[in-house]
Amino acid sequence: MPAPLFRSGRARVLAVLLASAGLTQGCAAQPASAPQAARSSLDAALFYQLLIGEIELRSGEAGTAYQVMLEAAKRSGNEQIFRRATDIALQARAGEQALAAVIAWRNAIPDSVEALRYQVQLLLALNRPNETAEPLAALLGAASAAQRPLMIASLPRLYARSPDRRGTAELLERALQPYLDDPATRTVAGTTLGRSWLAALEPAKALEIVRGVHKADPTADGPALLALEMLPGTPEAESIVRSYLEGRPDDTNLRLLYVRSLGASQRYAEAADQLQALTERRPELAPPWLTLGAVQLEMHRPAEATVSLKRYVELVQSGAATVAGPSGGTPNANGADENAPSASEALTQAWLLLAQAAEAQQDYPAAEAWLARIDNPQRALEVQLRRASLLARQGRLEEARESIRRVPEQSETDARAKLLAEAQLLREQKAWPEAERVLAQANERFPNDVDLLYEQAMMAEKSDRLAEMERLLRRVIELKPDHQHAYNALGYSLAERNVRLAEARELIKKALELSPGEPFITDSLGWVEYRLGHLEEAVRLLREAYRARPDPEIAAHLGEVLWANGQTDEARRIWREGRSKDSSNDVLKETLARLRVEL
Repeated sequence: MPAPLFRSGRARVLAVLLASAGLTQGCAAQPASAPQAARSSLDAALFYQLLIGEIELRSGEAGTAYQVMLEAAKRSGNEQIFRRATDIALQARAGEQALAAVIAWRNAIPDSVEALRYQVQLLLALNRPNETAEPLAALLGAASAAQRPLMIASLPRLYARSPDRRGTAELLERALQPYLDDPATRTVAGTTLGRSWLAALEPAKALEIVRGVHKADPTADGPALLALEMLPGTPEAESIVRSYLEGRPDDTNLRLLYVRSLGASQRYAEAADQLQALTERRPELAPPWLTLGAVQLEMHRPAEATVSLKRYVELVQSGAATVAGPSGGTPNANGADENAPSASEALTQAWLLLAQAAEAQQDYPAAEAWLARIDNPQRALEVQLRRASLLARQGRLEEARESIRRVPEQSETDARAKLLAEAQLLREQKAWPEAERVLAQANERFPNDVDLLYEQAMMAEKSDRLAEMERLLRRVIELKPDHQHAYNALGYSLAERNVRLAEARELIKKALELSPGEPFITDSLGWVEYRLGHLEEAVRLLREAYRARPDPEIAAHLGEVLWANGQTDEARRIWREGRSKDSSNDVLKETLARLRVEL
């Protein structure tokens, strides 16, 4: 009954499958003038097996379909049928059966790159990474010269879910050994190996590898990109980035990524230097001007920021420049962010920054004029917050608060954002008790919101309501046991008051376990060690924190510990650096006043 069956929907599916697999070639009649087509390996028995397998699958009998297809694949030695059997098992989430099909596939067609790729991926999905050594080595060996570098580069992502990071690094080290001496694969193999050791929390070994690769090929961007990933935790890697940029000064992509790294570490002066160099070489690129303006604002240089931001606006409005800004995506070769905002969104960001720069110069009419240019409903609350800040700076705090309250609410999310914005405004004006009251109201409306509870705790501390602060932070920890900032804040508060220091140390260590290497938590641990009288350990930790993030508050702590340790000249230098970044920092000002230090 073949004719009626081929008219059925199931038969049509099978016909399409067979055609796509290349099993029907030569079956159709050919014109007399056409060359004789090669005969297919599809005989009647094989055709019948494939048909039965597909019918069983369509009937929901995946196990039977798999067995039929696998038997057909073994009988024919056809790669497409092996793939089909494997895919049926995968669709049924039968990993072991899929692996059995792939092993049979390899036995039948030993040089199949696809079978090797399937085997490695299946073993990893089945959480058996140690068994991938042989098929991985075979896969790399079977790959073409063009495919092999891409395949090697993909390995860290492929093995990313392996729980044994060190074991994975050792496995890849063995697999990649033959390719570390080959000029065609040396750089990508070394970079991949370095990234694997970095994932295994062995930054020293990763650094050693990436240094060697960079030395062998100083113009390759892979080692420099990996070195960037190692910052700020491994500051020695920065020399690789700088060396690469000296040899490849036109690599806008990597320079912008380096600027982001510097900015994240609050090394604004160095970030500005890099951006100045970039704007001099490529003045027609818009994104660096926007980033430079933002950095200059962080450096409290609003007049210079205004010049940079106006240049950005001119380039965007001219239509001759890329409009991408520092959204956190990866810049491309033209300096454009791959997650680039639209021209309207980019201009909105620039106008907000220009308003901030005007406000910093107490030019309130100019700030309002920049804000008036913004017609973006998604940024309405942000615009109103800036307007409210302008009013508050002019002594009109209640009017400023009311302007935030009047912003329309489209959802509960908007209502929450408005309460946070009002609290932020009060915090900027150092109206701590009133900010705490607003946050308490927010917590009544949005109970058990850990972010709101945490913010309320911080305001309670500012209001010297320390018991309430501790109660709120412990509630945050109860609701979210991995909230590292709550552990750190509570531990630091105890250390700052010089009470329950052993408990403070345990709380901060817990925070550091949850967020290894975080500079502000490392700073807190250094501070509690200082309170415990462990000067040498305190200096070590605070130097580490300051090197990773030269923040004025960390500078205040490091300077004080150095001062207590008799290293007064270095203490003054650190304090001066901190003050140059933010002369209004309360912790730094209090430290200098308490120690009666004149800089």
